[in-house]
Amino acid sequence: MTIVLGIESTAHTFGVGVATDEGKILANIQKIYKPAKGGIHPREAAQHHAAKAAEALEEAFKKAGIKPSEIDAVAFSQGPGMGPCLRTGATVARTIATVLRKPLIGVNHGIAHIEIGKLVTGCGEPVVLYVAGGNTLLTAFVNKRYRILGETLDIAAGNCLDSFGITAGIGPMPAPEIKASEGNTIYELPYRVKGMDVSFSGILTASEKLLQQGKPIPDVCLSLTETVYSMLTEVAERALAMLDKSSLLLVGGLARSRRLYNMLETMCRDRGARVYVVPDEYAGDNGAMIAWTGVLMLKCGATLPVEQSYVKPRMRIDEVEACWSS
Repeated sequence: MTIVLGIESTAHTFGVGVATDEGKILANIQKIYKPAKGGIHPREAAQHHAAKAAEALEEAFKKAGIKPSEIDAVAFSQGPGMGPCLRTGATVARTIATVLRKPLIGVNHGIAHIEIGKLVTGCGEPVVLYVAGGNTLLTAFVNKRYRILGETLDIAAGNCLDSFGITAGIGPMPAPEIKASEGNTIYELPYRVKGMDVSFSGILTASEKLLQQGKPIPDVCLSLTETVYSMLTEVAERALAMLDKSSLLLVGGLARSRRLYNMLETMCRDRGARVYVVPDEYAGDNGAMIAWTGVLMLKCGATLPVEQSYVKPRMRIDEVEACWSS
């Protein structure tokens, strides 16, 4: 049995996962940095990760019931993400790989979200809607790569909702969606869909202006979430139609949104398709997804020499040739 250790550190989460080549997740430990106010400060998040690394590793090995010497490789998030956070995780991974003399694997964070979703849902080769605080894109696997069908032209959907919640004083997601359940009125907001690309910065600005005008927070939350989710549902349907696919996979932190899932499920049902959603445990950033993708990459020899294990803060999913998939 092959066992891979995975380290996630792209943003607020330092995660350590352990996965086997049988598709079993033996451990998935998360240590999450929570800023005192505002958004994520990269340097402070990196300091948090460095302080929590040893504790997270110890918990992961204990949970998995293995010794460090029993792992076969070490995988880490190579990008995209915040530079200081990525470098902290990469340093931990390089150290373990060097001391134990194990192969090192650089994993694309976005692909890891997709692969853990495919593993736990068993959905085959779907259209993927990846929505989170730092990423929003539509993709499908074609000719050895995850091809980007559409993406945000500015900020991510999760970032839009988080930023609004913080500005409104109710906190980031899921607070805006919870507050939306108390709303009764939907205000018209900028609806920016271009093909399968989307734009959320104008919606955020318009929503903040409604707050300044004294509109009720629940009504603005309702308007914002319904508009953002409608845009995502429209582009997802367009991708399904273009590729003639019958399955949609929802991954990333915003996959926890029940309202978004319901809108996608209604759309898929109307066109005879099925929507799959990654479980909450694996929706946010986590080490298990890095470990599992590391297992897949190890099978085809996609390892890195330590001296070439640079982090790539702007790494895109279509840069990676998925040698593990046909």
